[in-house]
Amino acid sequence: MIKGELLAYCKQFVTGKLKNLNNRIQEVNQALLSETKSTAGDKHETGRAMVQLEREKLGSQLAELEKMEKVLARISETPNTIGALGSLVVTDKATYYLSISAGQYKTEKHAVYCISTVSPIGKLLLGKKAGDCIEFNGKPITIKTIY
Repeated sequence: MIKGELLAYCKQFVTGKLKNLNNRIQEVNQALLSETKSTAGDKHETGRAMVQLEREKLGSQLAELEKMEKVLARISETPNTIGALGSLVVTDKATYYLSISAGQYKTEKHAVYCISTVSPIGKLLLGKKAGDCIEFNGKPITIKTIY
């Protein structure tokens, strides 16, 4: 059941980010339109260039969020016995959900770190099974169970 909650949390995380980003893109597009109407010469060109740079930055962020959506679409809620995309990995140090980097999901009963499979610790957990040990930042971590 927790894996379903975690997947929903990650989807909600991306949806919230997308909503904020789309609002910001609209603001930048409005700013670009208002800069187009200006006739202040060099000041106009500088302002327009800055708006264009912001627009490109937001485009990169949008592409990253779309990648996250694709990763989440590939996640299955079926139980896993090895570390893979969608695995819930319980260790002696922390619990990790291998999905996207969405921070900590916390309830009264659980505290789970939602991490990407390309993050340093995510890479170490891929392909591992219960009982395996990994070393992260010079510290040993033992995998207790994987769901």
